[in-house]
Amino acid sequence: MFTSPFQAEVVVPEDCKVVWVQDVYVDQYAGGAELTSQALIDESSAKIFRVHSGKVSMATLQSGAGKLWVFGNFGGINASLIPTIVANLKYVILEYDYKFCLHRSIELHKKIEGSECDCDKREIGKLVSAFFFGARHVFWMSSAQRGRYLQRFPFLAQRPSTVLSSVFSPSTLAEIDNLRSSQKPRKGWIVLGSSSWIKGADDAEEWCKTNGKEYEVVWNLPYFDLLKKLSEAEGFVYLPRGGDTCPRMVIEARLLGCDLHVNDDVQHSPEPWFKDRSPEEIEEYLADRPRVFWDAVSKEIPGNQKISGYTTTYNCIKGCYPFRESIASMLGFCDEVVVVDAGSSDGTIDVLLEMQRLDSRIVVHVQERDWSSPRSAVFDGQQKALARAICTGDFCWQQDSDEIVHENDYHKVRDMVSAFPPNIDLVALPVIEYWGRTDKVRIDINPWKWRISRNVPYITHGIPRSLRKFDERGNLYSAQGSDGCDYIRSDSFEAVGFANFMNNEAEAARRSALSGSSEALAQFQVWFNGMINVLPSVHHYSWWNMGRKIKSYRGFWQQHWESLYDIKREDTAENNMFFDRPWSQVSDEDIDDLARQMQERTGGWIFHRKIDFSVSTPSLRVSCDHPVVISEWKEAK
Repeated sequence: MFTSPFQAEVVVPEDCKVVWVQDVYVDQYAGGAELTSQALIDESSAKIFRVHSGKVSMATLQSGAGKLWVFGNFGGINASLIPTIVANLKYVILEYDYKFCLHRSIELHKKIEGSECDCDKREIGKLVSAFFFGARHVFWMSSAQRGRYLQRFPFLAQRPSTVLSSVFSPSTLAEIDNLRSSQKPRKGWIVLGSSSWIKGADDAEEWCKTNGKEYEVVWNLPYFDLLKKLSEAEGFVYLPRGGDTCPRMVIEARLLGCDLHVNDDVQHSPEPWFKDRSPEEIEEYLADRPRVFWDAVSKEIPGNQKISGYTTTYNCIKGCYPFRESIASMLGFCDEVVVVDAGSSDGTIDVLLEMQRLDSRIVVHVQERDWSSPRSAVFDGQQKALARAICTGDFCWQQDSDEIVHENDYHKVRDMVSAFPPNIDLVALPVIEYWGRTDKVRIDINPWKWRISRNVPYITHGIPRSLRKFDERGNLYSAQGSDGCDYIRSDSFEAVGFANFMNNEAEAARRSALSGSSEALAQFQVWFNGMINVLPSVHHYSWWNMGRKIKSYRGFWQQHWESLYDIKREDTAENNMFFDRPWSQVSDEDIDDLARQMQERTGGWIFHRKIDFSVSTPSLRVSCDHPVVISEWKEAK
């Protein structure tokens, strides 16, 4: 994933889960950002490796691939590394100021350069906003700070974010509580000494003088000495000359009983948790902030993500589907498996409920449908959408009731979730589509399927916007091009973008193989076996028993496609893609005989046209065995 000729100055240890990057840490400088970061680090249950931003190199990134990265103040980082971070790492950002600005403050920018800040239009603004957009989560110090960012970069509103505020450790809050309850006499006002123009120390002193306040300017006190001094002061005045996102000392002064005089540039001051709240109520809010942070972040830490599998069923016993085996295979890597049944009448529901009784990870929901409806085919996508909506995991794995995951691939799914591609919500994975009771694997259909996705509310199943049609009664159906179960956005019905392991060269080889090139077939077979060796794959047994599948075409699938596409085909020889006579004249023996011929003489067929044994359809063989869980079903069917 990374390439570099250089040795790393810092190597991320293998046993850590989180890499924390910032300019300095609290043992070097006890500033507000550093204290907040340390409070969060101390509350982590995961092992954290701290890195100074200036020490991060390409090799450091490489050694930490697969970890979760947290970026606090990162002014010292080599900016040329940011595109690599965005493209390859899983990370969150703690934004303490305004890094899109060259001076990290729009007011200071105007003071120094004599003009309004336009850094959002410069290279620094573009780079930082791209960095923020690539983050799994951004934590802001105040609502006003977030508002300033979104005003300049509206697209950041699409990404997950939380207004966190400054964070205090339990020991600090306990010390503040003890100092507040000491009831010592109070005297004088405190001014924060600073040579920084933005801190407004001169303005604070002037206010004290104008208002006849006795005051003391404090410089560089040890942290707990500063808290003690605030606990004995009458008030604290702080008048920054630019937006200060969530100044910690203002909070500390409020908790320690000081009167406050601040201006509008103290950006957290109007927020409900701080304004007009008692010190005890503010403490309660602050005590919960580490949990808020780690609840949002923990699902991104490798190994912590929860996977929900989901599938749908309907009369699976009657249809000879390996639904038990399918669910069992998902339990090998899923934290829960949601099954939505459409009102089976053949005992399928009883089996599902018994499986649920034996394993609490299985969630069964029955949603009956009127399968006599002229638009019943649309229900297929609606059932999948419902199953997905019930899922509670961080990621969703969709699987049909005739699909099985190999036991050797269980860990691959977990590993993929831990290193899920940034800025991708949906990934397609290989499908091993068997053709008859042999080891023939089809290549005449796409060897991939949308499979794993983030569990985000805007993803559902249905018909894409461009293919949505309505009949004269207002019932939805599809133009040809969708099976009614596509991944679409719930807000716009647009198709969801996805990442695919297939590339142009592999697709060209597949098509050349279908056109008769034995060399291309050999190349594609090697490539595909390489993919299923690396990626989690699904073994699909839809066409394993060809006789059963052809009979399902006769009794179900033809009507299903007519319903979905608003077409009507009479039962004629011309409309029967399997036989040169109507279905009414086809016996089970005829179907079994045709199934044997298809298995022996073809390697696949798409039944948009009549079966033609003079056309040779190639197939390939895979290097892996069948999943163990399917063995008994496979032999019986």
